[in-house]
Amino acid sequence: MSKLSRTGVSLEDDLLREFDRLIAKRGYANRSEAFRDLIREALLSETVVSNQPVVATLTLVYDHHVPHLAEKLTDVQHTAGAMVLAATHVHLDHHYCLEVILMKGRGKEIQAVADGMLALRGVELGKLVLTNSGKNLKHSGHHNHSH
Repeated sequence: MSKLSRTGVSLEDDLLREFDRLIAKRGYANRSEAFRDLIREALLSETVVSNQPVVATLTLVYDHHVPHLAEKLTDVQHTAGAMVLAATHVHLDHHYCLEVILMKGRGKEIQAVADGMLALRGVELGKLVLTNSGKNLKHSGHHNHSH
């Protein structure tokens, strides 16, 4: 565990009030842990730019009545090959399916695979969530908060 350093941050009162409201809603114990998470998230977005190894989940909601969409999604995953670790498919209702795809690879490659699936006609919602491959996560202890 690395040494803690203290730093001061100057914020407008209304911005700080909004931030406190948000972190209370999310269940953070204090501002410090919330700031740490924001900084980690900002650093993580750099891993795509710098093409570092990442682990990712891509969550998609799509209309399975759109012709050949399921096959196209599968084709993209086959093309991605070893980057795709697993995929979970759930039928939400008569029209919609939810798919969560777990991937591991370099940031830019993962982003390209995700973009390929998100751009397909019939994909209604999509979100790519990246995290460092475990060895790069430098947490100072664990934290629990609900979203």
